[in-house]
Amino acid sequence: MATLPNPLPKLASDPSGRSLGLRLPPGRLVDATAADASAEPVLWHAEKAAAPGNWTALGGRARRAGLLPVLVDLGDRGGPESWDLTPAEVSYPGDHDAEEVLADFWEVDEEEDEGYWDDETAELLAPFGPDWPGLASSPSLTVDPDTCAAHVADALTDGTRSWPEKPSLALVPARRSADIPAAVGWSGPLNHENDVARLCAVLRSWEDRFGIRVVALGFDLLAVSVAAPPTTAEEAEAVAAEHFAFCPDNITQGPGSLRAYAKELIGERTWYFWWD
Repeated sequence: MATLPNPLPKLASDPSGRSLGLRLPPGRLVDATAADASAEPVLWHAEKAAAPGNWTALGGRARRAGLLPVLVDLGDRGGPESWDLTPAEVSYPGDHDAEEVLADFWEVDEEEDEGYWDDETAELLAPFGPDWPGLASSPSLTVDPDTCAAHVADALTDGTRSWPEKPSLALVPARRSADIPAAVGWSGPLNHENDVARLCAVLRSWEDRFGIRVVALGFDLLAVSVAAPPTTAEEAEAVAAEHFAFCPDNITQGPGSLRAYAKELIGERTWYFWWD
């Protein structure tokens, strides 16, 4: 993956981040896994649990230093130190087209999987058919995306949610929030897609159309804030089709139909994704 200059190595000798214009609490640098042992750290995270207000307090200064904030769940399978982080094996999100990625996941080669579109699948994905329905339109942006992200981060760290179990504020060198999973070489969606940069291309498209920001990562869980969620059933069903292509488990192991799932998206400012 194409990379930005990485300021994280400076924190090894300057843990407070003063040379970067930061005032960091005690934290840890996380390296890639063994396959990338010679690489630079892929993220820094605070040792203490995140609390409401932390995202806003640190996020602006971090962006000016070339780092973007994200919550990581230290209670999910040992935290990022134990996850399989291999950025060297990830391509660049900008090399992929979001609609092509989603269409690839939606459409199945009939010769390889004859009978894929049976009555059960038709009921699952109604009102859409076997052909990719196309990208959803963009609702009006009603909230500043970064402000929305801060509100969602506060909600995820106020102690009322079952996930993240132990949220910690992390900093990642990335061009844009949508690139964070690729920048750290995250393998959460491995059972669905082994190159997370392809999914980051979709996240980039959602940034542009819905004002999303990547707010939290677990071992195989992703949460994004949504500044411009769908406001009608028709808009929500089009977005739900994209979600199914992006993460089928959201529907097949959730509400059980695209229409039922779409109802949950109307006005919802946090989207969660989990790959089994």
